[in-house]
Amino acid sequence: MFCYKCEQTAGGTGCVKSGVCGKNEDIQSLQEILLFGLNGIAAYAYHARQLGKIDTELDGFMHEALFKTVTNVSFDLQDHVNTVLKCGEMNLKAMELLDKAHTERFGNPAPVEVDTGTKAGPGILVTGHDLLDLYELLKQTEGAGVNVYTHSEMLPAHAYPELKKFKHLVGNYGGAWQEQKKEFQQFPGALLITTNCVLIPPKDTYLDRLFTIGVTAVSGATHLKDRDFSSLIEKAKSLPALPDAPGKKIMTGFHHTAILGIADKIVDAVKKGKIRHFFLIGGCDGAKPGRNYYTELAEKVPNDCIILTLACGKYRFNKLDFGEIDGIPRLLDIGQCNNAYSAIQVAAALAKAFDCSVNDLPLSFVLSWFEQKAVAILLTLLHLNIKNIRLGPTLPAFITPGVLKVLQDNFNLMPITTPDQDLKAILGKKVEDGALEEALEA
Repeated sequence: MFCYKCEQTAGGTGCVKSGVCGKNEDIQSLQEILLFGLNGIAAYAYHARQLGKIDTELDGFMHEALFKTVTNVSFDLQDHVNTVLKCGEMNLKAMELLDKAHTERFGNPAPVEVDTGTKAGPGILVTGHDLLDLYELLKQTEGAGVNVYTHSEMLPAHAYPELKKFKHLVGNYGGAWQEQKKEFQQFPGALLITTNCVLIPPKDTYLDRLFTIGVTAVSGATHLKDRDFSSLIEKAKSLPALPDAPGKKIMTGFHHTAILGIADKIVDAVKKGKIRHFFLIGGCDGAKPGRNYYTELAEKVPNDCIILTLACGKYRFNKLDFGEIDGIPRLLDIGQCNNAYSAIQVAAALAKAFDCSVNDLPLSFVLSWFEQKAVAILLTLLHLNIKNIRLGPTLPAFITPGVLKVLQDNFNLMPITTPDQDLKAILGKKVEDGALEEALEA
């Protein structure tokens, strides 16, 4: 481990500050966590900025925290812990800012069924997160005879009224980001990538029909400027048409405004014992072994429980039929990863309805992580003092044993085990102070 204070190997013969270096591994771990969190905030703030939303407090924190990360001006462990939790607070602000930007520009999302098949004609497949890119593409393709499909984190776009009104936004093709090499090769039309975090170095077999935009770029692909999609549209028209092949319908669009619109119905179902528990199962997906856990967990969740999901982790199970409870779908897809803000609003509203804390609700967080936005969201949940979060498929390698102990002691953060073992632990657990039972009796 490198000691930034001594500029030597920590604890080595050249280390002149051995007392400090003994703690430096944990400080460096917290700095890495902070750096990942800042990357996540930057991504959300960038999308909000494209839609005209800027927050000077958010920008100021990012400059201050990045300075602390780069210069390592403090060797106080608690100071770094506080900064990391402050990062979670600022990410909540960034997600709120982006949610406001999206809803003011495109309307409040509403639940919608999305076709996963194809329609006859030329097509463009759009992946990433940037809804403004998609909106401008839809405007420029209107009446052009080209159908537009979403991929991965773009699926929730179908729920926004101002995007849904375009009839040539016809469906969602494929699944999570890690499947793109296979799915992009199979999709015969043109391809547009709007964000870096979903980008995999492409195969030569589709590089000639791959386009990027904004801060996203890849060698050999065509990079578009100023949201001028004319070359993308012409490319799509020159490629083989897709067949008319309807697919399975999947639901999305359960923004917090939609869920809170049926809050009375949900609360009543809980009070009557028809809904026993809520599971938030979602996050970043990936190709590494062990992620089938999330599919198996969702399949084994009892029929009297509701599953909330978001981000690309939902593709592990969002084509499964979970049925309903008194007309309430058992699977509620809240949206993109940044829509963790909506999940937080739902949890806060339920806690208020039952006059208890979020930690006292029959609600469990089982999250999958992969990249910087997942880290930022986890820090937000910790900032909100949400406890008993299960994280997988493995814990991040940059979390040292010392930092992990702090997280476990303060938040009971824990790794996933097996679906059966975790379900038993979750559903067998009693509410510690009885707050929820008292609220339900009242």
